[in-house]
Amino acid sequence: MDVKLVMFKSDGARKDFDVADGLTVVGRGEDCGLRVPLLSVSRRHCELTLAGDEFRVKDLGSSNGTYVNNKRITEVVLNPGDRMVVGPVVFTVQIDGEPSDIQPAKIKTKAEPKAVAKGEEEEVELELAAAKSTPTTVDDVAAALAAGAGGEDAGEVDPISALEALAAVSKKKKEAK
Repeated sequence: MDVKLVMFKSDGARKDFDVADGLTVVGRGEDCGLRVPLLSVSRRHCELTLAGDEFRVKDLGSSNGTYVNNKRITEVVLNPGDRMVVGPVVFTVQIDGEPSDIQPAKIKTKAEPKAVAKGEEEEVELELAAAKSTPTTVDDVAAALAAGAGGEDAGEVDPISALEALAAVSKKKKEAK
């Protein structure tokens, strides 16, 4: 089974991540198989398991949760076309080339926080459209990520630009020492 997680930059550029057989941990930790170094992503956020003809995702007790098709999950089987949200990153599941036409997705950031009883599912809204804007400076990205980590309206943050900006911040800090 050929499995890919597909995400889009705000400029519409597509990025595919191949999923290998076995277990892949997704998180911001350096030891993760799929690393998303953003503050809103837990060190070990979720794990993907690809075995035989089944592809599963299991939340690892992450602070901000893992969402599949607008619902917060603990563990679920993933199917072609499912949307998985980890922090600010939206991945579309593609299995054996299906779906063949994947459109960019974004998270609506103006959601009212609500209390969710244990065992209930929490929903997050997704919209099919490219993100409107990308922060243009490292400071813009840092501010947006800080706001997003606090659960407030962080605006539209392109995850790949955010990763590039975080790398630039790290490089500047090393040079300043």
